[in-house]
Amino acid sequence: MTNERRVLVHPDKEALAGSVAARFITKIIDVLEEQGSAHVSLTGGSMGSAVLQAIATSSARHSVDWDKIDFWWSDERYLPHGDPERNDTQAREALLDQLELSPDRVHTMPAPGEHADIEAAARAYADELAEAATGDARHPRFDVTFLGVGPDGHIASLFPEHASVHETERTVIAETESPKPPAERLTLTLPVINASDRIWLVLAGPDKAGALGLALAGASIDEVPAAGIQGRKRTVFFVDTEAAAEVPEDLIQPNQYWTASHDIS
Repeated sequence: MTNERRVLVHPDKEALAGSVAARFITKIIDVLEEQGSAHVSLTGGSMGSAVLQAIATSSARHSVDWDKIDFWWSDERYLPHGDPERNDTQAREALLDQLELSPDRVHTMPAPGEHADIEAAARAYADELAEAATGDARHPRFDVTFLGVGPDGHIASLFPEHASVHETERTVIAETESPKPPAERLTLTLPVINASDRIWLVLAGPDKAGALGLALAGASIDEVPAAGIQGRKRTVFFVDTEAAAEVPEDLIQPNQYWTASHDIS
């Protein structure tokens, strides 16, 4: 299987969320049949929640053995558990609380007060990743990693012109000077994200068009961190027509969005 980037364009946000949800359900069933278990990394943001909500309302979700999936997060706002701004709070409300998962399957990032400081919290999540790894790896291989892309081109909590985009030694780092509030966050590093089999970036709206266009045109990761995303098997940008305004035509798939007969693996 080749490693490639694809852009799948959808007419609007609703169609986008529904298509990604359907694709995920089908793919994760295949992964579970092949492997017996799976690791999925979730993201935050409005489209991240919209995809999870679409999964929750799909009748096909009952075909998934959810308790064989470990859920992780690519980044988290360093806020108390239950805070509505935390990515895991939004994910629980959108989907996870409806699945009756074993708590051991839901790997939330630490909150203030659980460790001495945010740096210790980052090390604790790195340890949790290592415990779930196989062999000499320092983290599990994610079968699907969901990501959003900010208008500035950031992914997870890896921001333009921040040294964190070049981190290669650590698997989890503390971001203490986020340009968007809150300033303190935890994030996976780029090598961990890129070790995923499949990275699915979901973005919508005209404010994302510039960043997406630059990412696909070969901008530097210092300028546009999303340009550095490359999954082991697939990297797919699921976008609406507004976000696709500056995407090179040769990168857009002729079948605009996924159907049961269009398998992108």
